[in-house]
Amino acid sequence: MQPAHSDLSSGVKELDYGIAPPGYRLPAATSLGRVLLQVADLDRSVAYYERVIGLRVVSRTPSTVVLGAHGDDAPLVALHELKGARPVPRRGRLGLYHFAILVPDRPALGRFVAHLAAIGEYAGMADHVVSEAVYLADPDGLGIEVYADRPRGDWRHEGRQLRMTTDPLDARSLVDAADGVPWSGMPAGTVIGHIHLYVDDIARAAAFYHEALGFDKTVWNYPGALFMSAGGYHHHLGTNTWAAGAPLAQDGDARLLAWEIRLPDAESRRVAAEGLVAAGHVVDTGDDVSVVVDPWGTKVRLT
Repeated sequence: MQPAHSDLSSGVKELDYGIAPPGYRLPAATSLGRVLLQVADLDRSVAYYERVIGLRVVSRTPSTVVLGAHGDDAPLVALHELKGARPVPRRGRLGLYHFAILVPDRPALGRFVAHLAAIGEYAGMADHVVSEAVYLADPDGLGIEVYADRPRGDWRHEGRQLRMTTDPLDARSLVDAADGVPWSGMPAGTVIGHIHLYVDDIARAAAFYHEALGFDKTVWNYPGALFMSAGGYHHHLGTNTWAAGAPLAQDGDARLLAWEIRLPDAESRRVAAEGLVAAGHVVDTGDDVSVVVDPWGTKVRLT
């Protein structure tokens, strides 16, 4: 087990937890950009993401709509229509488990929870110690998490491993934190916080995302799961085998088509792409983006 170490070339400082990759390590300034989802009915999905999730349309073409937060033009979710795309079955498919929208603070999450109650929308809820989270599914069955982080100074680790749990969420406390301020949509500063994927093999996920791409491991003894990040975040990426035996998402399915990892500069992108190529993966590199397909058919865009 290799501890996280100082790496001046990637801008990642020594951490009290985590396992650094054996080669290139993603910079501390790494973040996530937009997710691209394939949906069966564009108008239906746009209505859901506006009414329930609280996003707004930033741009639109006949087949694709880009959504962002209110007061913020940064793209968060792009919806691409494939008419008749098959919905996600109850057991799920290998590929997307959920994508996670990170709101700026706890009061914003409390306003969102109160909004869901007001419109009668069902949601799952969990306290992960490092964060508080609400879980939904869109009209095609694609998983969504909306969450707020607890202050990083409150996070705890056990040995090299960050402590994350799944405990009941105190929804009443969250709503109280909103101080009666009504929900007015996803606020400025909302970002994509992490992606969580169904995979069929944790070792294979680690080989691609940890060893080849350069994420740190942060949590590795959660049953059937592995969590990874850059810069000491609790996770930019989760992978799990909880749908082992399920089919792989196909071209005709509602699915996650691509997700975006934002690196701080072109040199970081170049070195990350080289690590993937050295591990035997095909990387398509242009002026502003490098694209690789993970072992489960999802495109990862390095920008």
